Amino acid sequence: MCKPSSKAEESPSKVHSQDSWYSPRQQLPTTTFWVLRLLPRNVRSLATSSENQRVEDRHQHHEAYGYFLLIQTRWQDNDQYGHGNDAVYYSYLDTIINQYLRRYCGLKTGLLMSPMVGFIVTNQCTFHSPVGFLQIPVAVLVMEKVGHSSVHYHLALFPPKPTKEPPSVDLRDLSDGFFFGHPKLSQFAALACTPGSSVHVFVNPAISKPVGLPEDFRRGLLWLMSPAPV
Repeated sequence: MCKPSSKAEESPSKVHSQDSWYSPRQQLPTTTFWVLRLLPRNVRSLATSSENQRVEDRHQHHEAYGYFLLIQTRWQDNDQYGHGNDAVYYSYLDTIINQYLRRYCGLKTGLLMSPMVGFIVTNQCTFHSPVGFLQIPVAVLVMEKVGHSSVHYHLALFPPKPTKEPPSVDLRDLSDGFFFGHPKLSQFAALACTPGSSVHVFVNPAISKPVGLPEDFRRGLLWLMSPAPV
């Protein structure tokens, strides 16, 4: 069994060659922005609603995400109805965020050793279908926006396909995860059961004030930016 390499030994761009999927998200053209501003308010509202629905639909599919991490469910995750308790889903999604930040951005999570820590300021999930023990779902992640001190994430869970055998798991799936295009994705449903979003604000733990993201940390985030919609 191979020992995962450290952050200093390899970066995402060196570990994975499928970087053509990732590109900084394009902004709306200036003309489009001003056309929307000139529309009547009720028309703008309909356009915004339609755009929000389009974004939500796009994030139901594997192609909207870049990073994938298998989640080992536990017996204690289930509630009295036999599936994962609502709060557990947030734990799964928080796990993939911090796994990526630690493994590929170099985040140090100890208050005494890190110059910055991430505080969750917004969390949201939409529940379409349940997962629970003994299933092994895959959590997925993409960066929607990277600001001066904040990061907006899109996340989701995809359940395994209903087969006699659960998805195969090895150490690297749990420690490193994998990226879009990996053949292991074929073991999971095509539609997300729990899409969601989250926002981190990074602060200096000594003074609890927002702090700018270091360049090497920002690079790891931008490498996983949401692709431009087509």
